[in-house]
Amino acid sequence: MRNIPGIQSILKDPAGAVIGLDFDGTLAPIVPDPAAARIHPEAPAVLAELGRHVGAVAIVTGRPVATVLELGQGLADVPGLVVLGHYGFERWEKGRVSGPPPPPGVPRAAAELPLLLDSLGLRGVTIEDKGRAVAVHTRRSPDPEGYLAVLREPLAKLAEKHGLVVEPGRMVLELRPSGMDKGHALGLFLAERGARSVMFVGDDLGDLAAFDAVEASGMPGVKVCSGSAEVTALAERADMVVDGPGGVVALLRELCDSLQLG
Repeated sequence: MRNIPGIQSILKDPAGAVIGLDFDGTLAPIVPDPAAARIHPEAPAVLAELGRHVGAVAIVTGRPVATVLELGQGLADVPGLVVLGHYGFERWEKGRVSGPPPPPGVPRAAAELPLLLDSLGLRGVTIEDKGRAVAVHTRRSPDPEGYLAVLREPLAKLAEKHGLVVEPGRMVLELRPSGMDKGHALGLFLAERGARSVMFVGDDLGDLAAFDAVEASGMPGVKVCSGSAEVTALAERADMVVDGPGGVVALLRELCDSLQLG
């Protein structure tokens, strides 16, 4: 780990480091029912320890802030933690949530989705209303990959009709407002905090924008992939690949240990 230049910069100047992380697939294992996801049991304590050493720890996720705090028991107690939910449209810090109201296109699209799915005859496809976005999951269907392919075009048309964009992910297509993504959110946060180095850890296609932001920042950076067989695009771009949320926690613990020794 110490041989990676970005890691060396974090260890030499931890006060200037920002550690950004996705939630699902990175801090919490992917499960068939998104509502049943739970953060890795050791993650909150490791993040709390890390937060005592680095400039900032931020969770950058497509989930609503309230859902992240509910599924991530103990996160609210992590010192200095910032949660950028809905790809950065929503922010939680020091117990306060801020963000614009949901765009009208989201509830309109959500209202049309059941009829659309019924017309396509797709069984086992589930809808997740996120407030500022709506997601269509195929993981619990008889043919997750096949159903995802069938849904791409009709969901793209529905999104366009209501002024939304489609965000692809691991057995999910999400309809959300445009104008913000994880890369933009991370870049703004780095500038706000005056960061001098950055690490971002993610697992899904939406995290590629955050990898772009790490590279575009011009500062020493580390791109980490929480690896899975479902998505390989991040691993091809990453400086490090770890084995799912357990590997992420182990990496963060190793980083904490190195900071304490340093």
